[in-house]
Amino acid sequence: MLLDLVERSDLERAVRVGDVVRDARGRYALTGADAAVRTAASLDGVVGMTDAALHHGWAVKVVPRVPHVVLSRGRESGGRQAVVHRAELQPEEIDGHWTSEERTLADCLRRLPFDEALCVADSARREGVGQAVLERLAERARGPGSRQVKRVAALCTPLAANPFESVARAIAFDVPGLDLRPQVVLEGLGHRADLVDEHLRLVVECDSFAWHGRRYALERDARRYNEMVVGGWVVLRLVHLDVMLHPQVVRSTLIGAVAHAELMNKGLAALRRAA
Repeated sequence: MLLDLVERSDLERAVRVGDVVRDARGRYALTGADAAVRTAASLDGVVGMTDAALHHGWAVKVVPRVPHVVLSRGRESGGRQAVVHRAELQPEEIDGHWTSEERTLADCLRRLPFDEALCVADSARREGVGQAVLERLAERARGPGSRQVKRVAALCTPLAANPFESVARAIAFDVPGLDLRPQVVLEGLGHRADLVDEHLRLVVECDSFAWHGRRYALERDARRYNEMVVGGWVVLRLVHLDVMLHPQVVRSTLIGAVAHAELMNKGLAALRRAA
């Protein structure tokens, strides 16, 4: 992607016609080159964090607006054109213009907020990264952020379908008495629900407009939710905006749902005893 060995006259001609752009002194790139790669190359660094996660095919909660670049400690930061992370990377931690899969995971799990780190880890698992890799990162983790690395490595799962579900799970982990598991088939109904606490008989569905954008989808899921409620399940429907931007609203709702489910279960137990 970057141009290293060309004749000077050919390079100047390519710049004039717009096929190549000059990013920094002595550094050029093809016009269609990835913006994050071009920024990293201009700073003599490599692309890292969520930009590298996206390159490796993993989903993220927030797509970065400014590239994340990993630089050696002696390099200039480049002002506001990049979010700079300082590290002395080993050759095996670099994959072309990006940090390697394992280094990217290690950085994201350590430095991102918990919910964003869980999104990356869940997605990496969905895309084929083995749990052994996460366990190795947890075992090696030391210093600031190591506790979160260990926590995310223990909680991540390939079953979470998308960042929406991953962030909802991240919120739920801090709700006392709640143990949500992703993609559970409800006994007796055969419906697969997004997040389920089987002990509380509580279902949490992550409803997106894209999924219910057509009439038949809305009708299908309305019937499905009704069957869950009639079958004795408490059903919550979370919307994307609240999960991603208003976690305290979601947390309060989950706390209330736990209390409600516990009361319902006590009432059902009392009716069974009376019968």
